[in-house]
Amino acid sequence: MKIAVCLKRVPDTTAKIVVGGDGKSIDEAGVKFVPNPFDEYAIEEALALKEKAGAGETVVYSLGGDSSQETIRTALAMGIDRGVLLKTEGSADGLVVARALADAMEGEGFDLILFGKLAVDDNNYQVGPMTAEFLGLPCVTTVAHLSIEDGAVTAEREIEGGVEVSTCRLPAVLTCDKGLNEPRLPKLKGIMAAKKKPLDVKPVELAAGSIEVLGLELPPARSEGKIVGEGPDAVPELINLLRNEAKVL
Repeated sequence: MKIAVCLKRVPDTTAKIVVGGDGKSIDEAGVKFVPNPFDEYAIEEALALKEKAGAGETVVYSLGGDSSQETIRTALAMGIDRGVLLKTEGSADGLVVARALADAMEGEGFDLILFGKLAVDDNNYQVGPMTAEFLGLPCVTTVAHLSIEDGAVTAEREIEGGVEVSTCRLPAVLTCDKGLNEPRLPKLKGIMAAKKKPLDVKPVELAAGSIEVLGLELPPARSEGKIVGEGPDAVPELINLLRNEAKVL
């Protein structure tokens, strides 16, 4: 089985984010960048499927600048066979990113293409399904349980109030959700081996996007809470504040 994993470099979710001087991007000074956490579920699933099959190849694709090579090396250290960096300045337009990924993977003969369900820096849920559309492949999103037998995919998605089961044939595109697996940590042997694994850098020109970032700003600071009293006697004042100050009633 030949499996591709699409990986994004994102700021650590615990990092303190500061808007850059241009007002349109973040100040990367001192910010730790990591593989997108949901993409790690995709990496683990690719490795597990290859191990179960006993043969095959796993390839990770990432679109971005030279700094994305470090993110790809993390995937290689986890066990991915080789990496491909689509070198560009990036884009805020998910459609443009999907087009670039689809062009890079077209004709490569992948049985399965895996994404995280979303990237934690923009929460768009877009790139995986749009890549599938460009490639003309079936797509199942937010997969929490996966079974592949004889070229048939059975995927479970957690929905409100239950579980939805979807089926399709390979080749296919899946986006991976939390609960699908437990991503492994790179071991020393894997980290050393990753330095020798192939990582191809392919410059790409992105199409003009339809989305432009006009500005970034941090959420306004939350106002301090109020203690209006204790017990039943505080209820009238609480209702008054919710209705006339917070205006939520």
